[in-house]
Amino acid sequence: MTDHGPQPVERELPTEEARDLISLVRELTEREIRPRAAEEEAAGHFPRELFTLLSESGLLGLVYSEEFGGGDQPYEVYLQVLEELAAARLTVGLGVSVHTLSCHGLAGYGSKEQLAEHLPAMLGGGLLGAYCLSEPSSGSDAAALTTRATREGDTWTLEGGKAWITHGGIADFYTVLARTGPERTRGISAFLVPGDAPGLSAAAPERKMGMNGSPTAQIHLDRVRIPDTRRIGEEGQGFAIALSALDAGRLGIAACAIGLAQAALDEALAYTAQRRQFGRPIADFQGLRFMLADMATQIEAGRALYLAAARLRDAGRPFSKQAAMAKLFCTDTAMRVTTDAVQLFGGYGYTADFPVERYMREAKVLQIVEGTNQIQRVVIARSVAGPESR
Repeated sequence: MTDHGPQPVERELPTEEARDLISLVRELTEREIRPRAAEEEAAGHFPRELFTLLSESGLLGLVYSEEFGGGDQPYEVYLQVLEELAAARLTVGLGVSVHTLSCHGLAGYGSKEQLAEHLPAMLGGGLLGAYCLSEPSSGSDAAALTTRATREGDTWTLEGGKAWITHGGIADFYTVLARTGPERTRGISAFLVPGDAPGLSAAAPERKMGMNGSPTAQIHLDRVRIPDTRRIGEEGQGFAIALSALDAGRLGIAACAIGLAQAALDEALAYTAQRRQFGRPIADFQGLRFMLADMATQIEAGRALYLAAARLRDAGRPFSKQAAMAKLFCTDTAMRVTTDAVQLFGGYGYTADFPVERYMREAKVLQIVEGTNQIQRVVIARSVAGPESR
């Protein structure tokens, strides 16, 4: 390795505990995640045993209360942990983000009894969650969902289907949004559905461009009966719960995107330092140096943007606009940086012998999940320019 090679990310962390946490995560990624990432992604293997380890290590509940097995960490720290995990393998970083999103409804809106009964196992008991909002005919227009929950006494019966569910078919619990009334947004409620509930089933996993190790599947709910004690929040409060979860989840996607981009830059720096043409490393050529400079600048800007949004959230201030901006900018950055990394590798970048082609394929989905980047622009425009004229 020459001086042109990658350097560790310099992080601004609020406490010594946070610095120790990042060190632990880096050690774990180098030992348990990075060495097997390429092989397991190529084989479409989901590392469930690794998520059990992450749960035992306290990494699946970082932002939630220590009282229930969480880590009591601010989002500012949690997101940098996600970035480290995603840099080692996006399937892992995104999986932790989705699990955290799946716990959000219960942790934020559950009763004391629900928190005590369910949250410790969700945060540190080896369980894995999934979040069920999208449907085959309602993606960006989430309020148009048609999955229905009908109440009979103290029992709800769920009927319908959910689409594009990360961890679909392997999750231990599903946070499901279902229609309980005729009102468009105020007629939706949230439910905590066990993964082994009778009537719940998963279709075959989707065949995807990337993220092959992370199962994505449709979920079918065929008269799934659950007690009212598994309804999260008030009846009709589900859409508000969903939007709150998505704001936080978009920050998770932003952090994962920067982690992926950083991994691509690190590979490009190492390759251009050792690849020689015309008698010197190709990192010495100004055209390629400028590409590397642009990649590094975009990553730093994205990291600063998602951290600024996280600090607003940690301070209890509104952050929806900033979350949308971070998700938009960081995922677009990941797409640009991974594409440039492939270009810097030349023909080798187009082969599976190097990870940058996988990074490029994986980056694409980040511009789509948790609200497409077109939807992020709608959110941002409404915030800065006001609602559209009717």
